[in-house]
Amino acid sequence: MSTPVPVPAAPPRCAVVGVVGRTNSGKSTAVNCLVGEKVSIVSPVVQTTRTPIRGILTEPRGQLVFLDTPGLHKAEGHLGTLMNRMARQAAANVDVVLLVIDGSCEPQIEDDGWMRRLALSGQPLLILLNKADRAPFHEAVYRELWEAVCREKGVTREVVWLTASAVTGSGMEAVVDALFAHAAPSEELLYPEDVVTDYPRKLAIADVIREKLFARLHDELPHEIAVRVDTIDEAGGDWTVSATILINRPSQKGIVIGEKGRTLRAVKRAAEPEIGEMFGVRAHLDLWVKAEKEWMKNFFLLRQLGYIGDL
Repeated sequence: MSTPVPVPAAPPRCAVVGVVGRTNSGKSTAVNCLVGEKVSIVSPVVQTTRTPIRGILTEPRGQLVFLDTPGLHKAEGHLGTLMNRMARQAAANVDVVLLVIDGSCEPQIEDDGWMRRLALSGQPLLILLNKADRAPFHEAVYRELWEAVCREKGVTREVVWLTASAVTGSGMEAVVDALFAHAAPSEELLYPEDVVTDYPRKLAIADVIREKLFARLHDELPHEIAVRVDTIDEAGGDWTVSATILINRPSQKGIVIGEKGRTLRAVKRAAEPEIGEMFGVRAHLDLWVKAEKEWMKNFFLLRQLGYIGDL
């Protein structure tokens, strides 16, 4: 009897996926759903995601590294312009592009802008019509817009259309399948199997605090708020995190602190358990509020906050 010849295992397929689209299209929710853990903060506030965040999905087929980029929007001020530039740069340096569109809304100028840019790009392109759990749903309108853009540009561009809901998870398995189909064989994984993000922990903690501030303050002044984690004092399973909340004017302090400190206490109560769960520790926050005039134009502060640096 002949001995069966072992079949060599297929090499893992790997890809860096640029997740792009206009603000509030559901990019961060989609990345969290695809990775299976929260790696990006989520908020209806414009400019919630301010830095490219890597979420990593590893499974027997291989590895997908998601680059969750700031949402493209009509820039107002220096920070908005910086966010848009970061999004465009990140999209140009990936293996596959996943354009996330809010299918529950009719096309916006930013959707048109992304389609025009991506019609001429060289990477494989997947268009995810997100929020399929809502009605009305404008799939036909977006398909017509894409065809019109390609005609205008004089290009024939292969694209994979996907429909899903990142909130419910419906259709997201098909997104993973399509992305792996466009991933290339690799000799080894891009990241260790147990890593779900390479986002620096200080920036991750700052993002959690900022998310909780957004939830409390709504539209009062979120665009003028930033959070800088100054120190992390580790003592076994207990972490004491000291963070500074940056605002533009002294008059904004009262809004952030709240009457008798209620807003700041509420932010701490909401953020501490989430930070503790992220890192497997008990977290205690010391929050300070500092007025820093025009911090959004301060190169040194922007670098500290992670808004300037290598993508």
